[in-house]
Amino acid sequence: MKLQKILDRFLRLHPKEIDLSLDRIKNICNKLGNPQNNLKCIQIAGTNGKYSTIQAIRSILKEAGINCNIYTSPHIQKINERFVYNDEKISDENLFNLLSEIEEINAGEPITYFEILTAAFFYGCKKYSDNLTMCEFGLFSRFDAVNILKNNLATIVTAIGLDHLDWLPENDRNIDRIIFEKTSRLLKSKIIVAEQNNQEILDKIEISLAKNNSKKIIFKKNFNYSLNENNFFLFEDRFGSLKLPFPNLLGNFQLSNISSAIATVRELKNYNVTDEHIKSGITKIKSTARLQEIKEGKLKNLSKRNTLIVDGSHNPLGASVIKKYLEDQMVHKKIYIITGMMNNKNHKEYISFFKNIAQSIIVIDIPNQKNSIKKEKLKSIIDKIGILCSTEKSIQNAIETISKKEQNCLILITGSLYLAGEILNLN
Repeated sequence: MKLQKILDRFLRLHPKEIDLSLDRIKNICNKLGNPQNNLKCIQIAGTNGKYSTIQAIRSILKEAGINCNIYTSPHIQKINERFVYNDEKISDENLFNLLSEIEEINAGEPITYFEILTAAFFYGCKKYSDNLTMCEFGLFSRFDAVNILKNNLATIVTAIGLDHLDWLPENDRNIDRIIFEKTSRLLKSKIIVAEQNNQEILDKIEISLAKNNSKKIIFKKNFNYSLNENNFFLFEDRFGSLKLPFPNLLGNFQLSNISSAIATVRELKNYNVTDEHIKSGITKIKSTARLQEIKEGKLKNLSKRNTLIVDGSHNPLGASVIKKYLEDQMVHKKIYIITGMMNNKNHKEYISFFKNIAQSIIVIDIPNQKNSIKKEKLKSIIDKIGILCSTEKSIQNAIETISKKEQNCLILITGSLYLAGEILNLN
């Protein structure tokens, strides 16, 4: 309760949820002694795949005995997930103490919620300054609060696609502007550019980075991966090739994120990461709400013999990779989808990827989210797409409705990280 009270006070420090400027975060970090300047940091930018790439690096480094501090956003179930120190999620008590200290130092100055949490994370890293730190860029990297570091070990640019367009001018809501926002102000170090949705986007990222003097490690040019039918995949870069086991994550698209992670750790100096650490690490990746199968719990009990999967994707790029996974599953199982989405998403384009994939879609309201689209409105959009659609009053009702008529099908719950969090909490 006391932790929630301090978070509520943070929400009232600025009239806007997001205000794209770096002045406030620089001001508070200066008061804190600029702890961000002493980090051994890998920054991760992009639209999709940031979380999975971070978790893959984390798992590999753990095998090598290298501890990490990790900052990601948003959280799925608890805000503590955003604050990982020494490879452990912070406790409620320690988080309260950390945020209380930051609140006192900030002294009521206007600052957005995300900015003050970012400053708190940097400050918390002081106790673990020898660790490798990974920080995920948020909305637009150019003005993201994470983007005040003076130097880093590397920057990873994951898959870039259209998202958060409502924060851009109406006449400039396109992939070129997104690429500019995410890549034009990256630090000079090493930049690892992941596989993209198409070659055109990859080429545009290269052009955007042309004036950056960093060493660039670019997918296809400097590293690559290929599938093999005998349950392994092959990774290749300037250090040679690695024959690797399949990771413990659903979806072949995850090989792209994992390959970017491998390319990054192999470029790190002064860190003793061996091939064996990589081979073992990619089979032990911890991933939440990214094609995560729910194998036990209250909701699993409702789904009976059906496969129940939750995924927090919410943009067209995310839907496109889920579609590829579902197409592979269609050979063996019927596909049913349960969804709820936030108001500011491209609902039509996201859902359109599931046409001719899903038997039907059930729409629910996302609990506890006032900025989510109402189920009736989302249903009307899906009706126009031409997918059989209905609504239910709760996630439990939706799962029961499907499970009464189908056994041995796949039920995918998707459309929002906020929905995914509610699902995992309910379960």
